[in-house]
Amino acid sequence: MGFFATSGILNERGFFAEGFDPDALDYINRVETADGERLESRVRTAINQFVLGCKRDGIWTSLVTSCIMAGARTVAGAITPLVGNAPTNNNFVAGDYSRTLGLLGNDSNKYLATGYNNNDTTNFPQNDSHISCYVSASQTDSIGVLVGTNSGLGSRLTLRHGTATQISTQNRNSTSSTLTLAPIGFQGNTRNNSANFSRRFTTASGISDAVATVASSAGANELMSVFATGAGVSPTSARMSFYSIGKSLTLSSLDSRVTTLMNTLGRVIA
Repeated sequence: MGFFATSGILNERGFFAEGFDPDALDYINRVETADGERLESRVRTAINQFVLGCKRDGIWTSLVTSCIMAGARTVAGAITPLVGNAPTNNNFVAGDYSRTLGLLGNDSNKYLATGYNNNDTTNFPQNDSHISCYVSASQTDSIGVLVGTNSGLGSRLTLRHGTATQISTQNRNSTSSTLTLAPIGFQGNTRNNSANFSRRFTTASGISDAVATVASSAGANELMSVFATGAGVSPTSARMSFYSIGKSLTLSSLDSRVTTLMNTLGRVIA
């Protein structure tokens, strides 16, 4: 049984989806299969609008790997990839998940392994890359990686906490751009040249945009993860509801789409 429209795409679960983008519908189908239950119509619409918006903004193809860790009914649905490979779940359970706020790290052994390496020049070229996440609740302890690799010597792609009240980021370099405020909301950086990269941090005080004049270098050999780096190194206790890694893009456009999606899910999910 399903709802019927005068025209549209018939998805694999037998529902007509009038006006739905094929990539959005494919993602929704896979989430519903993982959840074992259909999403509410307003949640499906919010996801569709996000995908359509990213395409209108010209940033969709820059997302190489990404998860919307909200909206879905289960952890399995939350880590179903929007694009790219499915991450490997390390120790997240049902109690760690909120449909509106995302997954909660524990500063210990909970993280998602992306399966991608920092030195992958096909997916993340030295001068054409971005990384982002949406922080629903900031970390309460000290150093922890939100998404990407650890900081330190070598060329890295990372978003991390330096302390409980500091956000820092690197893009194909070993020098961080840092803000001494706790992150809450969209965080990201992007590089489209060898001389500098741009970053956007969001805190309770608002948005902070900056350009870091730091030359790029070849990526260090290190696996990228979410809520930690590598095989669970430098874990975070933050709660997050979105991440993406990929090619360079306009951070303000991605921020607008992700923030709108999270605000919408917060309204439409009871």
